[in-house]
Amino acid sequence: MLLPFIKEGLEGGEKAFHTVDPRRREDHLQRLASTGVNVSDIHEGGQLELRDWTDTHLLDGRFDPHKTLAVYGDIVKKAKDQGYPRVRFVTHMEWALEDLPGVDHLLEYEATASEILMRQDGPANPVICTYDLKRFGGELIIDVVRTHPMVIIGGMLQENPFFVPPDEFLRECRERLKSGRRNRSAASGYH
Repeated sequence: MLLPFIKEGLEGGEKAFHTVDPRRREDHLQRLASTGVNVSDIHEGGQLELRDWTDTHLLDGRFDPHKTLAVYGDIVKKAKDQGYPRVRFVTHMEWALEDLPGVDHLLEYEATASEILMRQDGPANPVICTYDLKRFGGELIIDVVRTHPMVIIGGMLQENPFFVPPDEFLRECRERLKSGRRNRSAASGYH
């Protein structure tokens, strides 16, 4: 599902921005190349930007949702200045399994990012967050799904019937904290 989505954007002259596990960088590039995309040309030309988690989500060895959202905002602005009609983001989310400060703010980050995306002017910059269901707990995945208006399940992009508007979801997270119930986090299930 993702490779055709990525290839379509590249062929349409859009910017591709991917965040990957630094240990899987070469594997990611090989999979892109398997679609017939000239990876070295688009990478050298700037149409494909591939970053490790440490350059996006885990700056300075910690996760700060506001810094990460600012990084993504800068990427969109720069791409627009360079003449790209939009940016297609693909982010591998296993960074949230790292034992680092701030990763317990994943759900608030996802809800806030959805709110920002929903307020975009002009063509939407699609963001696909990929979660390895074998590595993340079911409770967390349920909450993550609730933060996204669209989801890909079984290879099909569909409107999410479980979507909760960001302000409502964030209010629910705050209420959990007040009531002594903890928000679900990536690594342990709670924070």
